[in-house]
Amino acid sequence: MDLSGPPFRADHVGSLLRPPQLGAAHEQMLAGQFGANELRTLQDRYIKEAIAMQESVGLHAITDGEYRRTSFHSDFIEKLEGAHSRGSLAPAAGQFGPRAFEVTGKLRHARAIEVENFLFLKAHTGRIAKQTIPSPTMLLRGGRDAVSREAYPDLAEFHADIAKVYREELRQLAAAGCTYLQLDDTNFAYLCDPKLRGVFREWGCDARQFADLINAALAERPRTMTVAIHLCRGNSAGHWAAEGAYEPIAEVLFNHVEVDGYFLEYDDARSGGFEPLRFFPRASRKKIVLGLVSSKRPNLESKGELKRRIDEAARHVPLDRLCLSPQCGFASGFRGNPLGEDDQRRKLERIVEVATEVWGSAR
Repeated sequence: MDLSGPPFRADHVGSLLRPPQLGAAHEQMLAGQFGANELRTLQDRYIKEAIAMQESVGLHAITDGEYRRTSFHSDFIEKLEGAHSRGSLAPAAGQFGPRAFEVTGKLRHARAIEVENFLFLKAHTGRIAKQTIPSPTMLLRGGRDAVSREAYPDLAEFHADIAKVYREELRQLAAAGCTYLQLDDTNFAYLCDPKLRGVFREWGCDARQFADLINAALAERPRTMTVAIHLCRGNSAGHWAAEGAYEPIAEVLFNHVEVDGYFLEYDDARSGGFEPLRFFPRASRKKIVLGLVSSKRPNLESKGELKRRIDEAARHVPLDRLCLSPQCGFASGFRGNPLGEDDQRRKLERIVEVATEVWGSAR
């Protein structure tokens, strides 16, 4: 079985810490004190530096660090006609409440959202340009009350339109040359938490519904596009929103979500053990990317500890189907997590180093 290509043995989730000047300029832009064109010029400069950093540490999947975004999901969703942010939900389990969205009219993909950004990235790296976008499930928060009854008297039509707008964005990304796409999904991971699972149940959501929506969104992707999904229990300035093992979602996640790879958060006890990996379908070409390196704190994980945990996971999934990454991005929001750029680089270098020693290559 050919297991070459992404996800790579050493990979990463996508977002990177903003350099201080870029972070300050973004803050000023939000306050109306810095022009959008000036900010884009600054972003161009720092994205080139971020690309060079990723290449220099030995990564083969290269992102733009999500440097053009305020947050990993809201920028994308609010560019869909009919969808808007409505603040954050009250914390139900963890240290902060997740962002909520509302749909006030018919969803429409009025323009390409990430294509221009992807083309800039692709033009400045000779390696695989990896594009990240929020999962379509992120629009399923708040239940019936978060969706206009006038626009969508039947929620099945709403779900069909979510899939439709995502299919259009993926079509345009594929036409631009995107061969590696990652869906960032916190809703799926929130179902691991008993409290949040109860909230989603009240909204009429469950793991099978999430799987069906993701599959519908990916239904027309070309065979040349590898798609992975990243699950996260919340990542905001080093804080989290949920906890709980993968057991409640593992069977549906691994056997009914039609993706090629799973980036799984496994940096601390909040994610439970590796036992739910027993549901992984060994007959498929899928891969598990173990998020064993924390992007929330500066402490550098030891090679010995990372290798020990990879060995533990390999009791449930063949070693040749495993990869290594941080548990999440370093900056899900533009302000980033509480660690420094040197810490970030050392962690990425450690991932490449361990992957090379375990699998013989970072690819």
